[in-house]
Amino acid sequence: MQNFNLDTATFLRDYWQQKPLLIRNPWPSWKNPIAPDELAGLACEDLVESRLIMRAGESWNLEQGPFPAKRFGVLDKEACTLLVQAVDHHVPEVAALIEPFRFIPNWRIDDVMVSFASDGGGVGPHFDHYDVFLVQGLGKRRWQVGGMCDENSELLPNDDLRLLANFEATDEWLLEPGDMLYVPPGISHNGVAVGDDCMTYSIGFRAPSRSELIGYWADDLLADMTDDDRYGDTGLQPQDNPGEIAPQAIDRLHAMITEKMADREAFVRWFGQYSSTPKYPDVDWRPEVPLEVERLRRALASGIPLHRNPASRFSFVCESEDSLMLFVDGQSFQCTDETISFAKDICARDTVTIDRDSIQSDAVMRLIVALYNQGSLASELSHE
Repeated sequence: MQNFNLDTATFLRDYWQQKPLLIRNPWPSWKNPIAPDELAGLACEDLVESRLIMRAGESWNLEQGPFPAKRFGVLDKEACTLLVQAVDHHVPEVAALIEPFRFIPNWRIDDVMVSFASDGGGVGPHFDHYDVFLVQGLGKRRWQVGGMCDENSELLPNDDLRLLANFEATDEWLLEPGDMLYVPPGISHNGVAVGDDCMTYSIGFRAPSRSELIGYWADDLLADMTDDDRYGDTGLQPQDNPGEIAPQAIDRLHAMITEKMADREAFVRWFGQYSSTPKYPDVDWRPEVPLEVERLRRALASGIPLHRNPASRFSFVCESEDSLMLFVDGQSFQCTDETISFAKDICARDTVTIDRDSIQSDAVMRLIVALYNQGSLASELSHE
């Protein structure tokens, strides 16, 4: 999946977050990465987020998974769509779909949602707050795109689905296996399966809202504040009217807030941990038997590679030439000297083979063990 026909520089300059783009079969050889039956199997699992959307005339109905296996055997297949989130966390071949999009920073990547629809199936006209690449896996889907929407756009009276009440298409395409459509945030779009066995892969990219950032950042700050940290006005002077909140008081009060909110170093650490927090933290990826340094060293010396967990999020922030902070699954790791090279490599690639110098480094080995034991890295240690 890594061979990919897309001029990324032109795309980022002319299309990213600006306008839709249809790309006909950017992969030299397309192969659908997951079978419909396997997708249905995932929708039956407790810790996998799934939905079933059915349309009857102008009426839309949503069911939340997990589903019993027999549910799929009795479905009225007319205009029916199964949606399964984060399939890349469970199927390596689906996770490989993300690789061509690594020109977009890791922290922006959300997941790969996979849909399976019968003839006429879809989720209705809507808009998203994030960028999405829609890759046709099997069958055909007719995509329409319209104008820009926002929170003031009128929606249908449906508590479960945010569907547009008024959708007017400005462009329309029929996508076949391997074709891809990019849709920027806010652009209305509607996809309808043409024929049965229609599978679509939605590669989504997160975009935190200002309110989300402020809210969660403030919550983090509050956790470390004490009730003794209070307003003070030593040197208070008499004022003409006791009802006035004086400019000096406003300045002090405002500074009490902004001094904390404007702490860039604290914000960096918080955001790195926040943005790398697993999408589904209840899923436990830790190994049954914790790894020890010497066993790891022997395994890596034999050439066994390390693999990132597809469900894990890796990113880093450079603090100086000889220091960086590595963020993995909501945890932070201070990296200096020999651990810096490893941290950069594991953020850039899904699989790395450790060189001899790093294998001899106790600091690198301790970092790898910590990541392995929290379920963020894996390796075929049975081959050691």
